[in-house]
Amino acid sequence: MSSVLMSKTVTPFLREHIPSIYAPIGKPGNQETARAENPNSKYCYRHHPDSKCRRAADKAKMVMIQSELDKLTSADQQAVTHVWSLFSAAPARHRDLMLQGILSQLCFPQLSFVSREVNEALKIDFISALPVELAQKVLCYLDTVSLTKAAQVSQRWRTLADSDAVWVRMCEQHVNRKCTKCGWGLPLLERKKLRNYTRQRQLAKGGPQGRVTELADSHDSQDRSVNQHGKRPAAEAEEEDPIKKRQCMAAAEASKAVTQPKTRSWKAVYRDRWQVSYNWKNSRYKLSVLKGHENGVTCLQLDDNILATGSYDTTIKIWNIETEECIRTLVGHTAGIRALQFDDSKLISGSLDHTIKVWNWHTGECLSTFAAHTDSVISVHFDGHLLASGSSDKTVKIFDFNSKETYCLKGHSDWVNSTHVDIKSRTVFSASDDTTIKLWDLDTRQVIRTYEGHVGHVQQVLILPPEYEPDEEVLNGASQDNQDAMSVSSGGSGSPSMSHAQIERAGSPGSHSSSHNLLPSSLPSGDEDVRHLYGSAFVADESRPLPPRYFMTGGLDSTMRLWDSATGRCLRTLFGHLEGVWSLAGDTIRVISGANDGMVKTWEPRSGKCDATYTGHCGPVTCVGLSDSLMASGSEDGTIRLHSFKPCRQ
Repeated sequence: MSSVLMSKTVTPFLREHIPSIYAPIGKPGNQETARAENPNSKYCYRHHPDSKCRRAADKAKMVMIQSELDKLTSADQQAVTHVWSLFSAAPARHRDLMLQGILSQLCFPQLSFVSREVNEALKIDFISALPVELAQKVLCYLDTVSLTKAAQVSQRWRTLADSDAVWVRMCEQHVNRKCTKCGWGLPLLERKKLRNYTRQRQLAKGGPQGRVTELADSHDSQDRSVNQHGKRPAAEAEEEDPIKKRQCMAAAEASKAVTQPKTRSWKAVYRDRWQVSYNWKNSRYKLSVLKGHENGVTCLQLDDNILATGSYDTTIKIWNIETEECIRTLVGHTAGIRALQFDDSKLISGSLDHTIKVWNWHTGECLSTFAAHTDSVISVHFDGHLLASGSSDKTVKIFDFNSKETYCLKGHSDWVNSTHVDIKSRTVFSASDDTTIKLWDLDTRQVIRTYEGHVGHVQQVLILPPEYEPDEEVLNGASQDNQDAMSVSSGGSGSPSMSHAQIERAGSPGSHSSSHNLLPSSLPSGDEDVRHLYGSAFVADESRPLPPRYFMTGGLDSTMRLWDSATGRCLRTLFGHLEGVWSLAGDTIRVISGANDGMVKTWEPRSGKCDATYTGHCGPVTCVGLSDSLMASGSEDGTIRLHSFKPCRQ
């Protein structure tokens, strides 16, 4: 093309369209006016100069194009460049027209070439193009595997995929609960830190009085700690040289500043818990066998780094889990230990010598002894200032540490093997050799409801956490086998369609019927829907918290049962053990059971599926304990088997 012809055709076209294309973008208020004046002056979202979707040029492709262009003659180079210039300067409407004309002239090989190039060109980095909040919202819908792969795409994707806004959502969905989408549940871990944090917040909300109490408790604990290690009491410490005291305080503050814990990303929090959960799921653990008792182990409790065990040899041993050493032995009972429970300051034990003892397990000192039962003490459980004990004298005794009051609950016709106090609702669960479980009201001291269905001695009652919810199929109705098991002959049969007055009578205190066949097949879910099922005392006081909704029991009929405490229904029966179930422990993610067949099994509480079976004991497994990353089992063979599911690096 000659210069004269180019000046007559190409130059006017470029002069007309280039200024409008590269004109600065108007203010938002002038957009409609600009669009009306010149509809071709606006870029599409991929070509707008200010758009993040406009990608940088592909260096390799540009080098290849330049190489091919250099092979042409000068005239051909000028012609090709003119075509590019015309297309680049053309508005969108003209470009569409040019492309339609070009595509209509292409042969199949050229169309295939265009297709390949278009597929590559259509790929855009939409995550980087979106605002940060929208990009994080999109990434929140990914699972962990996809999220970690997304972090490998680019540095920008890695920054977004590793952000706390994404992983805190992942933790909320999985930690301390079972994800309904993927089925994974991650342990909470560091429960002790959580309890301390919750307590501090409660004290802070309590105002000055709460802070004074906290300081007093702290001072008392410091005094006990000092005296325990043989150091001088606080009164003597205050007489030290003031200069030395200031130096010590400065050193302590500097040490505190150095050891100030660093904040961790939510991804690291999730990763640590996922590794523990993966080990649980695949039965990857470190096994430790603790030996020290001279007779069968009957009870244990696992908490953080401390394990307490009781035995027929009349002793209680305190173990350091990390070192696997017995750090203290509590001696005082004259017969075998059948039950124990401890917290940060005390340990309470029940024995075949008919007594209950309160210990300072840090020092081994017996603080007090209760001789309330006329026969062997089989179970103890305390919550706050209330202690419940079950005995072979067929009674449940309640001890109030604040008022120093003691009273007896009678209703079972055989040994009481397990008790559980719920101080919020002021109720107690009890399980007995008479094959029943009873729910008691501590205000009226009467039975709220009796649960029947086991055909063997009921050895354990396990209260499930408030976060637990059964499967939908369980809520829609229990199996016919469970319905038959819950049918109770109490002088008459009922109808599924029950009046409000009948429900009140069925749930009134003193009722010995589970009322399973008298209740609707669908389970009420709201507090107001079930409040009347617990009796008139809960209806009269609407501010009174309700008892725990769901609980599990294990019996010598080799089964475990899941119950709804409100309706009295057995929602599910778990089978798997060959002989009677002696002990249960659990949380929101899993339940473990120990049985007379020498096996320990882990269960998924929502579905009732048995996840794993652990063997190794040479006798019946009489007690089990569970934490986020540890599982302990005690047996009549005198050993404690400790399974640690912590990652190896820990």
